[in-house]
Amino acid sequence: MRPFHFPQWTNTIRPVATALLAGGLIYVIFLAVYGGSGRTTNAGYQPVQPVPFSHALHAGELGMDCRYCHNTVERASVAAVPPTQTCMNCHGQIRAQAPTLLPVRESHATGLPVPWIRVHDLPDYAYFDHSVHLSRGIGCVSCHGRVDKMEVVYQAEPLTMGWCLNCHRNPERHLRPVEMVTRMDYAPNEPQEIIGARLREAHAIQPPTDCSACHR
Repeated sequence: MRPFHFPQWTNTIRPVATALLAGGLIYVIFLAVYGGSGRTTNAGYQPVQPVPFSHALHAGELGMDCRYCHNTVERASVAAVPPTQTCMNCHGQIRAQAPTLLPVRESHATGLPVPWIRVHDLPDYAYFDHSVHLSRGIGCVSCHGRVDKMEVVYQAEPLTMGWCLNCHRNPERHLRPVEMVTRMDYAPNEPQEIIGARLREAHAIQPPTDCSACHR
């Protein structure tokens, strides 16, 4: 009886399978690294704005409250871009003829908005409500970083689904008294875990983690 032999082409199966397995592993690693990188999440995104507005000067040195410009943040889902009139309330008198403020003066004269470039831009399929977070004691710093130290605002956090879920599962790390939500330099006088746990219990804070909370 003649011995059974596989066709000669079967000799290529092992190296081909090995190459496919190795290639698949490399692809998964690349996907994980690239998917979490700043280039994908926009962390660090810092566009050049049409007017060189310095948050370090206005929110930092001058101590202006975030809500003066973003005046819908406590009652609406979005933190509105301030209308030109808000700028002119001060700059109608202060540095009224500064060359850098020409786009603001033109906007005020024509009624057309200043073409600000949005920095923090969530996908359309993700819902986020500023008012809900502020009313529960989540400070601006938690999502936006120390804006009061930024000459040009950039996206400080990745704002990914996993990043949001980490906060929803452990909100104690970010909770502060509601009256302190816009205080960039807020520092608790006791460990954050303790004050966070106390505030969570006092306000019955139970952040949702189901899909419908953010995908509506």
